[in-house]
Amino acid sequence: MVGAGIFSLPQTFARETGPFGAMIAWGIAGVGMLMLAFVFQSLSLRKPELDAGIYAYAKAGFGNYLGFLSAVGYWSAAVLGNVSYFVLIKSTLGLFFPVFGDGNTVTAVAVSSALLWIVHSLILRGVREAAAINTIVTFAKIVPIFLFIVFVAYGFKTDVFAANFWGGTEISFRSIAGQVRGTMLVTVFVFVGIEGASVYSRYARNRHDVGLATLLGFLGVLCLLVLVTILSYGVMLRPDLAALRNPSMAGVLESVVGPWGTKFVSFGLLISVAGAYLSWVLLAAEILFTASHHETMPRFLAHENKSGVPSNALWLTNALVQAFLILTLFTQSAFRLALELTSSMILVPYFLVAAYGFKLTWSGESYENDTSSRRADFAIAAIALVYTAGLILAAGTKHLLLSAALYGPSTILFFMARREQGQETFMPAEKVVFFVVALGAIAAIYGIATSLLVF
Repeated sequence: MVGAGIFSLPQTFARETGPFGAMIAWGIAGVGMLMLAFVFQSLSLRKPELDAGIYAYAKAGFGNYLGFLSAVGYWSAAVLGNVSYFVLIKSTLGLFFPVFGDGNTVTAVAVSSALLWIVHSLILRGVREAAAINTIVTFAKIVPIFLFIVFVAYGFKTDVFAANFWGGTEISFRSIAGQVRGTMLVTVFVFVGIEGASVYSRYARNRHDVGLATLLGFLGVLCLLVLVTILSYGVMLRPDLAALRNPSMAGVLESVVGPWGTKFVSFGLLISVAGAYLSWVLLAAEILFTASHHETMPRFLAHENKSGVPSNALWLTNALVQAFLILTLFTQSAFRLALELTSSMILVPYFLVAAYGFKLTWSGESYENDTSSRRADFAIAAIALVYTAGLILAAGTKHLLLSAALYGPSTILFFMARREQGQETFMPAEKVVFFVVALGAIAAIYGIATSLLVF
């Protein structure tokens, strides 16, 4: 979960709201994501045979095509998250080397592409070696964030915080509600990864560790996210925070300790993003690999090389990352676009997990002799379902259409898989879902093509 998003929180939140709205937003996100974490924990114990995590739950609950869409959504979110990492790395270097700009210049894309394929070649040598590196990086990236919190808490000014408190001149329920809604996709982005232990559950020696890792990871990261956001409002006025370039944590720390603060945060970001990128490349390949083994993706994605790496899944993942890196040349706010698209793509998989948890508690499946737990899990799943449905509504039509632009063309992989198995492609209800996805994809692709022509 700790990757690029936390380093951009001061600016991304300040663009939308003040401390009051931020506290409400984190309260909603905290409760909603905690309930989703509880759902993951419950499912890992009650359905231990579903060891592919987020994708497997959707398939078990709602059939092959929705399971496929969940896998594609999760995979696409991982791919787009990796694009955001490259953009933010180059934007950070742009603080010192103007040729990188905001991470979307020709030089930035060329260097990002070179790094992409260098890391690709390293991962092909072995997953376990990559995971060991990630463990070291995880500890290394937390230290700069802790020190940022300590320094900014020291420089906190109550008068600045009070001036920022309402997030604007208008103090009304409608204004605050609008501010909170504007932060929802950001809060989703920084929590993406909460399901990571579930995705890798097939490696766990003890199934209880899956749920425990999910909850501890969530609570620890939530504390870091809230502290970074709220403390920043006590250091700079909101318009100044909103005007910072990313990584905005660098500008906040610089205002407290001087120019070395920018270098310190920038160094911490590079470590953090490197580790997070490695995690998400492995997760993206894993979801394609396991989906192929469960006959939802074509068989060629189940191939492993001699080092035990799902190489075909890795090639497809990084080819899509490369395509999106090229597309960043055509947008003025590449990081924000990648952030919003990542959040949009993960919404459907999260919603389907919450819906599956709710379905189990409603039907009583796996709760035959556990009535008390069923009542508690029913309430938890219901809250998670309402929260994830609300996120989809808050994202709006634009983001749903952009999601469809990826879901629609990806369905060709589903066609391939079903043909390999000699099965009918869609069940009757799935035809309706595909029709809606196809229409959304056509509308979105038409809109994107029109925008590029205008550009």
